[in-house]
Amino acid sequence: MSTLGNSTNIFWHECPVGNHERQKLLNQKGCVVWITGLSGSGKSTLACSLGRELHSRGKLSYILDGDNLRHGLNKDLGFKAEDRIENIRRVGEVAKLFADAGLICVASLISPYRKDRDACRAMLPDDNFIEVFMNMPLELCEKRDAKGLYKLARAGKIKGFTGIDDPYEPPLNCEIEIRQKDGVCPAPCAMAGQVVSYLGRERIPAISMIYTPSIHVL
Repeated sequence: MSTLGNSTNIFWHECPVGNHERQKLLNQKGCVVWITGLSGSGKSTLACSLGRELHSRGKLSYILDGDNLRHGLNKDLGFKAEDRIENIRRVGEVAKLFADAGLICVASLISPYRKDRDACRAMLPDDNFIEVFMNMPLELCEKRDAKGLYKLARAGKIKGFTGIDDPYEPPLNCEIEIRQKDGVCPAPCAMAGQVVSYLGRERIPAISMIYTPSIHVL
């Protein structure tokens, strides 16, 4: 008896209802908005605000939150480098499916390693992956520390914590960068407005239908 490899005798099955038909039904085009940044930088806050803003405009989105996914899909993974790589790979594959279904998928994860984020980008067609970098200083993120994780990391009770004893690799060419202005963080609605404004520009034809010119955003 022979042992088959993971990809042996596996074929892609095409279905009669495809991406174009689904997008036409939803009156929108799917994409992935990938929010990355340190713990406490405001990723989840932005994701939720963006989801509400898109909903108010009649656009269907779904949020993939890093912590939430570790309660189910990725509950078997830890925080070692290899587990983090697999964590991001799985989320990237799920996000790709949501985008193919015609949804605007908002993925909110620290995703500290540049090559892993780039691998997720490579899964999608051009212009369907929008990387949003929450560029907030470590000092601010530590001051917030809503989950108490930085305190534990500083005390040596958490090993391999991003920003403390494990690196965060910032994006080199992200589509959107959100940072403080004059030492003040933008409000959640303003951050969401910045993303929506970007999504609505004609240079991103895959999702240009979400643009509403009459509504003022940043």
